[in-house]
Amino acid sequence: MSSRSVEVSVVLPAYNEASTIRNTVETTLATLAEFLPADAFEVIVAEDGCDDATPEIADEMAAADDRVRHFHSDERLGRGGALERAFQAADGDTLVYFDTDLATDMRHLEELVESIRTEGYDVATGSRWMSGREADRPAKRGVPSRVFNGLARLFLRSDVRDHQCGFKAFDRDALQELMPAVQDQHWFWDTEVLVKAQRRGLRVKEFAVDWEPKGDTKVDLVRDVFGMGSQILRTWWELSVSPRVNRRVGIVAGTLLTLVAVLLMPLYLDPSEVVAKMANANATLVAASAVVYVLSWPLRGIRYRDILAEIGYDSDVGFLTGAIFISQTGNLVFPARAGDAVRAYVVKARRKVPYPSGFASLAVERVFDLLTITMLAGSVLVALVATGNATELLSVVVGDGGTGAGDAGQAGRTAVYLAGVVGALAIGSVLAIFASARSDGNRIEAALSRVSSDSYVSMVAGVLEQFVGDIQRVANDERAFASIAASSVVIWSLDVVTAVVVMRAFGAFDVLALPTLLGVAFFAVSVGNLAKVLPLTPGGVGLYEGAFTLLVVGLTPAPITGEVALAVAVVDHFVKNVVTVLGGLGSMLVLNVSLTEAVAESAESPETAESEMVNQ
Repeated sequence: MSSRSVEVSVVLPAYNEASTIRNTVETTLATLAEFLPADAFEVIVAEDGCDDATPEIADEMAAADDRVRHFHSDERLGRGGALERAFQAADGDTLVYFDTDLATDMRHLEELVESIRTEGYDVATGSRWMSGREADRPAKRGVPSRVFNGLARLFLRSDVRDHQCGFKAFDRDALQELMPAVQDQHWFWDTEVLVKAQRRGLRVKEFAVDWEPKGDTKVDLVRDVFGMGSQILRTWWELSVSPRVNRRVGIVAGTLLTLVAVLLMPLYLDPSEVVAKMANANATLVAASAVVYVLSWPLRGIRYRDILAEIGYDSDVGFLTGAIFISQTGNLVFPARAGDAVRAYVVKARRKVPYPSGFASLAVERVFDLLTITMLAGSVLVALVATGNATELLSVVVGDGGTGAGDAGQAGRTAVYLAGVVGALAIGSVLAIFASARSDGNRIEAALSRVSSDSYVSMVAGVLEQFVGDIQRVANDERAFASIAASSVVIWSLDVVTAVVVMRAFGAFDVLALPTLLGVAFFAVSVGNLAKVLPLTPGGVGLYEGAFTLLVVGLTPAPITGEVALAVAVVDHFVKNVVTVLGGLGSMLVLNVSLTEAVAESAESPETAESEMVNQ
C-alpha cells in the first residue's frame, strides 16, 4: 500500500495515446480534486505495449506528480489484461477505469465513484443506451453495438443495456472475487465481468451518461468476429449449458440424436430400397464386406497415433480408433463435417491435446486421405488413357450418361466434376504444405496485422501459428510422411475391397475379370469419396452413389446395367455407414464421451485455446 491514504484508484488503459494522454491525465486529476481530498486518489496509466511516445509522456507525468503512476508493458496484454495488472497494484478500495478518449462526459465521474464509495454498490457502469439518454451514435458504431448488447442480453441473461461502455467502477473486494473467473483478457473483459457479477449476486448499478463519439471506428474482423462473437458463445456455454450437462445426460442425448439421424435417413436413402436391392445379393458376401471394412478402422487409429506422435502427443490405438468412430458418426449426424470438431474435443478432453494441435492433426489426416484417393483415381485414369479405354467413359460423363438409373446419371456427372475440383485442391494442398515446411516460418501475425491492429491479433495468430507449425513438423519428417502415406494407401485399399466384395455379392459382376473388377472399383470408389468431401448431403449420400453408378456403367461391359450398379453403390455405402454408426455408438459408451457435449465444447474460443496452448 502507498504511504498516502488512497481511497480511489483510477486506471487509464492506454495504447498509442501520445496525442491525448497528457490532457486525459490532467483532466482526470482536476475532476477528482473537485469532490475528493487531494491525497485520496491516484491515477494509473496502464500502458499496453505502446510503440509511440505514450510511455515517455507517462513517465514524465509520474515523475512530476506523485498522484500519477505508470505501468509499462513490453508487449500487448489486451484491454482486460492491462486493466487487471493495474488493478492488482492499485492502492484504492474503489477501483475505476474509463477510456482515455474521454468520450463519456467527465461530470459523471463523481456519480461513478460515489456509487461504490458511499452508496455501497459492488459494480457501477455508465450506459449509452438507457431509455431517454441514448447516445447519438453513427450507424457504423450504433448498429454493431446494439446487436452485440442484444446478443449478450439474450444469451448471457444480462440485465445491463450497455456492456461495453468504457466507464466502470468496482469495489476492490468484489473485483478481486471476479477477476479469477474472467477468462477474456481483451475487449470482451468488460462484458464478462458485468455478466459474472450479476450471476454471483453482486449489486450492479447502471446509470445513464452523456457520451460523444471521439475519433473513427470500423468493424474489426479479428476483434468483432473471432474475439467478441466467439466469447459470447464461450460464456453462454460456461454459464448456461455446462452446469446442466453431466456425462450420463450427455451420452443419452448423443445416443438419441444419433438414432434419430438414422431414423431420418429415409429422407436421403429409402431403407426399403436397400432391402429390395439386397434381396438380389449374396447375404454372406454382404456381411463379409462389413468385416473387411471393420478391419480398416484399427489402421485408422494407428495412422492417427503416428500423426499425433509426430507433433508431440502420445496415445493408444484403441482410444484413437474410438475417437475416430465418434467423429465420423458426428459427420453423419451433424452438418458441415462438425464431427471433425468432435474429435478435436475428444483428444483435448481425454489426452490434453490443445485445440490447435488437434485440428492440425485432422488437417494432416484429411490431406493424406484426399491425396491417396486422388492418386488411386488418377492411376486408374492414366491406365485407361494409356490403353485407349477412356473414350466411352468420357462420353458417359459428358453425354446423357445412359445409366438407366434415373437421377443417378445427373448426380454422377455433378459428383465427377466435384471430384475433379477436390482432387486438384488436394494436390495443391500437399504442394503448399511442402513449400511451407521448407520456408523460414509462417508469417501469420504479420498478415493479420494488415487487416487488424487490435490486441486480439497476437492471440489469434498464436493459435494459427501452432496449427501451421504442427502441420510443418509432419511434412518435414520424410520417414513419418512415408509411413503415414503407406498406411493411408492400405486404409483406402480396404475401402475399395469392401466395394469389390459387395460387387461380387451381385452375381452380374462375375462377368468381370479380377483385374478389371479391381480397376473399376478403385476408380469408382475413389471418385465417389472425392465427390462427398464437400458436405452437400449428410454422409455424402447421393453424390457417392451417383459417381459410383456412372463410372461403373461407363467402364464395364453391357451386362452391367445402371440399375445393378446403383444397387451395388447403395448397399456398399449403407454397409459403411452402418459400421460407422454402430462403432460410434459403442465408442461413446466405452469412452464415456457425449457427442452433443463434444460438438458444443469444440466451439471454444481461440483465446481459450491459446491459454491452454501456453500452459502445456
